Amino acid sequence: MKTRLCLLALAGAFTSGSLLFAAESIVAPGAKLEKLAGDFQFTEGPTADAAGNVFFTDQPNDRILKWSVDGKLSTFAQPAGRANGMCFDAQGNLLACADEKTELWLIPAASIDTKSVVVKEVLAARYQDKMLNGPNDVWAHPSGSLYFTDPFYKRPWWTWSQMPQDKQCVYRLAADHKTLTRVVDSLKQPNGIVGTPDGKTLFVADIGAGKTYRFAIQSDGSLADKTLFCELGSDGMTIDADGNLYLTGRGVTVFDQTGQRIDHLDVPEGWTANMCFGGADRQTLFITASKGFYAIKTRTHGAFKQGK
Repeated sequence: MKTRLCLLALAGAFTSGSLLFAAESIVAPGAKLEKLAGDFQFTEGPTADAAGNVFFTDQPNDRILKWSVDGKLSTFAQPAGRANGMCFDAQGNLLACADEKTELWLIPAASIDTKSVVVKEVLAARYQDKMLNGPNDVWAHPSGSLYFTDPFYKRPWWTWSQMPQDKQCVYRLAADHKTLTRVVDSLKQPNGIVGTPDGKTLFVADIGAGKTYRFAIQSDGSLADKTLFCELGSDGMTIDADGNLYLTGRGVTVFDQTGQRIDHLDVPEGWTANMCFGGADRQTLFITASKGFYAIKTRTHGAFKQGK
């Protein structure tokens, strides 16, 4: 859930109507954007499990929802810690940025697979004895470590109004879930985050500056070689099997591995927050956009198949 300022900052990035920058769109022939569900307050955090079921959040209504591969919508968890960005790790655990208490959660795979009472483990909530600003988006590295962004967006459910940390940063939680380290402190307002399947590259969107950066992930988990990837910030991000990077804001904008803009998908909502590939074949792009939940079939498929 983002402020009006962020919306206005990106509103001028595109004109109305679909803009195709590639000779061939990433959309499958004949496919059209379909609205699967609506009447939410603000949708975010889509991520798919190994079977292709998509989990997403309706943050103001404090719930995590599930869109099953057979096209059924259900509530997975409510309350849900005001969950925002989410992702599955390689073990099938669901990671959630629960900013009600500025926490990073792990919901174990067993709790998901057995449909038992949803339990959670708080992985992180503080840095140097101060609350985090509000974990926003998270990505699981193949090694088991986690990278997450921690911008500050004043939430109506908070009793405080000042930013707890001195900066808005990117953090790494070691694979043992014990050591939390700042790995990026040079961005104005980091938001969307995703890495490559080989674990060598991390992309971080600085939505406050309207830019997205690429970092080389070192063997010790630190980041090096900060490089401007494109002149566009983003709320959420995902990657397809061809290495194309998908950014959100006003619709979905697609960039190839060189940072060249190759496609744009219009979404009929004021703000497009996030997206992921899901479905049994991972060839459907599921999009969370304000009050709606959308999907469109693509020519390619997602780069990740998380979980067992």
